[in-house]
Amino acid sequence: MDPEATGGGRAGGGSLDAASDVHALIRDLLPVLAPSAWLDAATSEMVLPIGHSQARASTATVLERCADQPRTRWPRLVDEWVREVGDRAFRAVGEMELFGDVRELLRLRIVPKLAPGDREGLVVVPAGDHFDAVVVIDHPRYGGPLTRDRAGLLGLRRLGYVMTNTHDRELADVEVRDQPLLPGRDVRVITKPGSRYVSALLSEVHQFLPSPNEHGALVGAPSHSTLLLYPITTSAVEDVLPVFTDVVAEMHATADDPCAPGVYWSHGERRLTPVTHKEFQDLLTTLPTP
Repeated sequence: MDPEATGGGRAGGGSLDAASDVHALIRDLLPVLAPSAWLDAATSEMVLPIGHSQARASTATVLERCADQPRTRWPRLVDEWVREVGDRAFRAVGEMELFGDVRELLRLRIVPKLAPGDREGLVVVPAGDHFDAVVVIDHPRYGGPLTRDRAGLLGLRRLGYVMTNTHDRELADVEVRDQPLLPGRDVRVITKPGSRYVSALLSEVHQFLPSPNEHGALVGAPSHSTLLLYPITTSAVEDVLPVFTDVVAEMHATADDPCAPGVYWSHGERRLTPVTHKEFQDLLTTLPTP
């Protein structure tokens, strides 16, 4: 567990003497503020035992805080930092006890591209040009998007297993069915009523399409519980597109957990392109007639 991410190097170009003095202040305060803690000189970390765990916090943060302040303020800054680390460490242990193994609760939601202000501080990565993949804690009361701060508190680092969690525990029993859209034209529905994670399959819609699939498919994600697919084979897709678009928009408007209102073209290396894009319009001119 690491309640405070390790910082990069000594603060503000401060001298070794300054770092030594700050470390001496930490050693002086620990018996009063955190009697069980100690300073690991080899790693420049404060180590705080909590139960069977150890919280470690780099002193780089407090060195940075002291760098531009007069020495008379250093004792107060060190005091605040030691208390802050202790509070963060105990909160981390509290959350670990609340969740159990929180790694078992991590899931992936793919959402329409977040605004920069909305994605700030979250554990999120781009999922193509128009969507983001957001890591969430799946808990009915204490869940929600995983923040970088919370990930640090809970000691979460490499998160490659999150997609496996989502597949194995949320998506193994999705329903796949075809239903009429127009006479002789079916839409493929991938759904799991009440699920918050079917949208995570947006990057894998190719596995639900017939093979070979030269021209891709229309894709709608009106809610996080349902995806709609229509394989593109001929220019007849131009007759299907307006109806498909209306169905996606209507389902999005009435969804309890809406995802995206638009229609996309799945093609190439798992790309999703809005059907309003010139690239898709160019495709329509090359499709064979029915």
